[in-house]
Amino acid sequence: MNAIRNNIPNAITSLNLLFGCMACIMAFHCYDPMCCSDLKGYEWAYILIALSAVADFLDGLVARLLNAVSGIGKELDSLADLVSFGLAPSLVLYNMMLGHGAGHWALIALLIPVFGALRLARFNVDTNQATTFTGVPIPANAIFWIGFTAWYAIHPLPLWAVILLIVAMALLMVCNLRMFSLKMHNLSSLNENWAQYLQVVATVVLVALMGLPGLAIAIALYVLLSVIKREK
Repeated sequence: MNAIRNNIPNAITSLNLLFGCMACIMAFHCYDPMCCSDLKGYEWAYILIALSAVADFLDGLVARLLNAVSGIGKELDSLADLVSFGLAPSLVLYNMMLGHGAGHWALIALLIPVFGALRLARFNVDTNQATTFTGVPIPANAIFWIGFTAWYAIHPLPLWAVILLIVAMALLMVCNLRMFSLKMHNLSSLNENWAQYLQVVATVVLVALMGLPGLAIAIALYVLLSVIKREK
């Protein structure tokens, strides 16, 4: 029974990985209607990445509830996150760049999972990232690219601008900027949690007004607020 209990969180993490792999497949059918619906491949990829995020949240919650936290679970979680939040959004972007005529330059989108792997490796050996993060977390990276590609699918940008964004987001994942966590230990302390409250409210407003593209601006705001909070 202990073996079954201890592997329940790992099974949920495996779902994260499975959804991420399916999102990668959908990315290669970027503009094709899929699964007997009007949704295109990239939209299905968004849904699957979102399901990965749900599984990513649940595996840690279940592991704590069952007291089944393990080193293997931590490593498996990072491997799943790399596929779901690094590789999958990069392949959506890659295929969109191809569709916009980027040619071989589209391969630069693969910097996203490469730097995502560096980000996760550093996170796994750093004991100082419990309440804050060093660099943009890889799930936030995925959120940014979902928002950006939702806009980019309809509004092409100059290739140089897309390349600059890719390089900037890749570097932000491995930079030394301290990023605040949305976890709040003292909900009544506005002075301590002002950035978290502002981030949540702004994200809701941006998505309500702009739809999915608002997510990209929300992550840009997250970076800005982290810089401001660090200076105070």
